[in-house]
Amino acid sequence: MIQAWVCDSLERVFPSSTPQRSLLRLDVARGEKFSFQVAVIPDCPLVLNAKVNCAPGLTAIIRRVGYVPLLRRNESATANNTEGYDVIPGLVPDPLYDDFQYTLPPRSASAFWISGMAAPDCRPGLKKIQVVLASTDLHRKEAVTLTAGIQVHPVRLRPRSGFDVTHWFYADALCDWYKADPWTEDFWRIVPPYIRNVAAHGQNVLYVPVFTPPLDGVKRPTQLLGVRRTGKDKYAFDWSQVRRWIRTARQCGIEKFEWCHLFTQWGARFAIRIYQNQFSEDTLLWPPETPGTGEIYRAFLAQFLPQLHRFLLREKLLDRSLFHLSDEPHGDEHLESYRQTRAMLRELAPWMKVMDALSDIRFAKEKLVDMPVPSIRTAKQFWAEQIPCWHYYCCSPRGDYLNRHLETPLALIRMSGWLFYRFQARGFLHWGYNYWYKSQTRQLINPFFESDGLAAPGWVSGDPFVVYPGPNGPLDSIRWEVFAESLQDYQLLQTLNISPEKLAGEFVDYNQFPKSAAWLRSRRRRLLQTK
Repeated sequence: MIQAWVCDSLERVFPSSTPQRSLLRLDVARGEKFSFQVAVIPDCPLVLNAKVNCAPGLTAIIRRVGYVPLLRRNESATANNTEGYDVIPGLVPDPLYDDFQYTLPPRSASAFWISGMAAPDCRPGLKKIQVVLASTDLHRKEAVTLTAGIQVHPVRLRPRSGFDVTHWFYADALCDWYKADPWTEDFWRIVPPYIRNVAAHGQNVLYVPVFTPPLDGVKRPTQLLGVRRTGKDKYAFDWSQVRRWIRTARQCGIEKFEWCHLFTQWGARFAIRIYQNQFSEDTLLWPPETPGTGEIYRAFLAQFLPQLHRFLLREKLLDRSLFHLSDEPHGDEHLESYRQTRAMLRELAPWMKVMDALSDIRFAKEKLVDMPVPSIRTAKQFWAEQIPCWHYYCCSPRGDYLNRHLETPLALIRMSGWLFYRFQARGFLHWGYNYWYKSQTRQLINPFFESDGLAAPGWVSGDPFVVYPGPNGPLDSIRWEVFAESLQDYQLLQTLNISPEKLAGEFVDYNQFPKSAAWLRSRRRRLLQTK
C-alpha cells in the first residue's frame, strides 16, 4: 500500500512525517515560478517512478528530495524557531536530486519536489498539475495520482529593479571538488552551470576573483589576472582570463560584477596575496604581512587600478561594477586602518565607489564606505538614519531572526523578500554559495555529510552553502529554492507598487515578522486578487 499526499513547499517532509490532508491550491502571477511537494510512505521497499503532467500555460519539473544529517541544534534553537525541533539531531531534507526513480524505504516518508512556472502569457484561471507515482516492480503494480490546483492571476511579474543580490562564488571549491586546475578547459566546462544556477535563482551580481579572494583563510590560488614583474615595482598584466570570466557570466544571465576585496579581511591591515604565476604559491609577489598602505603595495595598486579602470570602460562595466576594500571591519583599530586604506584608494582611484559588509555605523557616517552592508541585526539602525545600504546575514543572528540554516523554518526563509522590501534594502549579500571546506582551511569536506564547515557552534549547519556538488553541475537545496521564491515576492510587491509603509504593522524588524505559510499564502492571494 502507498500512502501519498500533496503538501506545501514551505513545510519540510521528514522521514517521521505522517500523512496529511491532500489539498493544495497555490496563487501565482503570470511569469512566476512556484513549487510544491508530494510525500509518500510505502509499506515495503518500493521502486517508484514519478512524473508530472501540466495544464497548458504551465511547465514543471520533478526532483527527489534527499536527506542529510544534522547532528546538533544551534544554541538558540527553540520549538518556535526550529523546523523539526523534535527530530533533530537526525536526518533533514535539503538536496534536490534529478533522479525521479528511486527505491523508497518502507514505513518512512520521502518527498518529491515539483518546481513549476506559469508562462508570462498564460491564460488566467484555475489550472491543475498532476503528479503520478507508479511502482516499477513487476510483481507489484501500483500507482497513485495526486493533483495540485494552480490559480493563475492576470498580474504579470515585472523584472526586479533597484535591488541587487550576490552570494560569494568560490572558484577554488569547484576546482578542488571536480579536480580541475583553475582556468583550464576542464574548469571552463564546470563553471557555466553554476553561474546559470545563481542567475536562475534571482542573483544578478557575480564575484570576480581577479585576485585570490582574501576571505575565510588562506585559499588555494585562483587568480584570474595574469601578473608579471617587469622590474623593481613594475608590473605587466594579462586580462584575457578576466575577460573570459565576464563574458561567460554575461552569457549565463549575470548583469553586474563584484570585484575582489583589495585588502585583507577584518581590518584592511595588509596587502592581499597576489602571485606572478596565477596558480603557484611559490611566486607570491610580497610577504603576507606587507602593509596595505606601504610603498610596495601602493606601487602595485598605482599600476593595477588605472588598468582596471580602462578594462571596465572597454567592457562597458564601470556602472555595473561593485568594489570592495575589506570584509567586516569593526572596532576602533579597524576603523583607523580602514581610514588609511580608503584615503589611499581615493587618491589612486577617485572613480571607485566602495561597498563592504560592516555593521559599525561610524564607517558610514564618516563616508568611508559608499554603500555599507550591515548585518540584519543592525540594518534597522542604518535605515532609521536614512543611510542607503544593502543587508546581509551569515552565521548570525540566530533565534527568531531571518536566516537560512538547515533547521530554519522554510516559511521564515520565504519572508526574505518581504523584509528586504519593507526596509528598502538596496541589495542582499551572503558569503556562502558553495563553500565546501572546513572553516578557514583548504580541507575539502563532503557537504552531504558536513554542513557547518566543521566549526560548530560558531558556524551553523547550512550557512556555508546553498547548493551541493552534482556530477555535472549544482544540485539545488530546498532552502535555495524557497529563497529564490522570496525574491519573486519582492518582485510582486514592486510590480503592484505596494508602499513599504503598508507592511510596517507586520514587519517590525528582522526578528519580528509573520512566520507562517498560512499568512504568506493568504496575503499573496489578497494581493493578486486586488489587481
